[in-house]
Amino acid sequence: MKNAMILLLLLVSFISYSQELTGNDLLEKAIQFHDPNGNWEKFKGELFVIMETPKRSPRKSKIYINLPEEYFSVKAIRDTITTEYTVNKGISSFSFNEDKNPSEEIKKNFNLNTERANMYKNYYTYLYGLPMKLKDQGTIIHQKVEKKKFKGKEYLVLKVTYAKKIGKDTWYFYFNPKTYAMEVYQFFKEKKDSGEYILLSGLETINAIKMPKNRAWYYNKNNTYLGTDILITK
Repeated sequence: MKNAMILLLLLVSFISYSQELTGNDLLEKAIQFHDPNGNWEKFKGELFVIMETPKRSPRKSKIYINLPEEYFSVKAIRDTITTEYTVNKGISSFSFNEDKNPSEEIKKNFNLNTERANMYKNYYTYLYGLPMKLKDQGTIIHQKVEKKKFKGKEYLVLKVTYAKKIGKDTWYFYFNPKTYAMEVYQFFKEKKDSGEYILLSGLETINAIKMPKNRAWYYNKNNTYLGTDILITK
């Protein structure tokens, strides 16, 4: 009976705490866990990522991010194909198998263009800059923090939307209620049953920032597994 009462009090306390915690409060606690020294704003370093997808050979990427200099590059190798995209102060360039001036046919077949270069820059700086990137201008933090169970675990959940000029997707970030580590995120598009969820596991510390080691991607609609990004250190 005594143990049951203790568990009940802990549950009531947790529910009450999650209700009192605002979205901004939760975000600050998560940032304190992942980037306690505020290093992301001046991040300069390399990331090595292996992407594993069903029925395809792995893609190995070397990513260089220098936020103070507004420089980004990603060099990816899959089988015999090497592509490299660079965005330097808004100016993009690319190469194919070390050729910096590939033919128009190769550019078309392998998406070697400015849009793709910027897509990679935004993709990698957003995902590996989370949750710190949620403080970017145009990000709308919803202040109601919910407690949800996902895949059998309890989480504190932060809802995030964006100004229209930035994006229409609705995101949910799931944080460990004890450590405030980010362990899952999920996004939905306007279309019903759209979007994906991403399960995070393990941590790698780079420039004193705790980044998820593994990101496993699934469709929301049917839980179909899409692939895993694995962050490695060298």
